[in-house]
Amino acid sequence: MDGTAEEFRRRATDRYGIDPDVETFPEGTETAADAAAAVGCDVAQIASSLVFDADGDLVVVVTSGANRVSEPRLADHVGADGVSMAAPGRVRDVVGWAVGGVPPICHDADLPVYLDSSLLDHDTVWAAAGAPTAVFPIAPAELAELADADAIAVSE
Repeated sequence: MDGTAEEFRRRATDRYGIDPDVETFPEGTETAADAAAAVGCDVAQIASSLVFDADGDLVVVVTSGANRVSEPRLADHVGADGVSMAAPGRVRDVVGWAVGGVPPICHDADLPVYLDSSLLDHDTVWAAAGAPTAVFPIAPAELAELADADAIAVSE
């Protein structure tokens, strides 16, 4: 396991009292399709953590790998004039993780987190564990609780 995945595991244990079952895949899990192929699950079970800039403020959306976030719908939900994907450097600086490995929890900043409500249709979802080669399984209801995430319909 690389250092960033190890750091994620340590933070998850320290902050939330959980010991996530982090699995690493040398071929990478950077995209939802890559992660689903590596894990052997449906792409809809991949919980992708995307960071958006909403009028200058960052928000995290944990969405199903089968869905695409509707930026206008997200903007309406957060009361912003507009949203767009956050710049990778800003994600790293503020959230503490690089794009492709952003986990749904253990962020450096206290950011609002929203959960794609379609993830709740699954018993288990797989989320990034701090590196583009690492994921961990979790029940979506537990994920929502740990992330203090509001479940919303945010896909196109």
